[in-house]
Amino acid sequence: MASILTAVGLFGTPAAPLPNYSPFFIGWQFVYAYGLLSSRTLKQWYGLDHQVAPREDLAKYGEAAVRDGKITRRQLAMLKRNEAAHANSVENFPFIATSLALASFAGVPAHVINAAGLSYTIARLVYGAVYILIDHPTWSQVRGLVWWWGNLSCLTLLWYAQKQFIGQASLAGSSMR
Repeated sequence: MASILTAVGLFGTPAAPLPNYSPFFIGWQFVYAYGLLSSRTLKQWYGLDHQVAPREDLAKYGEAAVRDGKITRRQLAMLKRNEAAHANSVENFPFIATSLALASFAGVPAHVINAAGLSYTIARLVYGAVYILIDHPTWSQVRGLVWWWGNLSCLTLLWYAQKQFIGQASLAGSSMR
């Protein structure tokens, strides 16, 4: 098994062709976006999870929980940020999944795909932590920078895929002559 540094093209030369870890990155991002970042866990922790209408938990019961002393206003704000981070990750999941799949289909080198997948994964982990844990207006601006970091990983994959498709088209065109 190749080391992670070799798999992303940062260290050494692999003895064999590198594996493409796109399926792993897509699976991980799905579990992270839809499961680990789900707001249900924190809402259950604070006793605000209502299975009957879970999307209304905070809107319907949040203020009452603060008023009754079950949670603080700051905790309610964190729960709302968790819901927003979860929604954003779910919204962004198709972008990384499509970028990885298209790059793989185009024949982008595995080390480029793996590096972009790892970069996106790190960016989304930082994004989730910053979104949920930081409530200071100035420091919360980091979230936007990290969001763009993740998206640039996807755009990089699309750029490399486009280069591959153009190269394949020009090779096909020259062989037709």
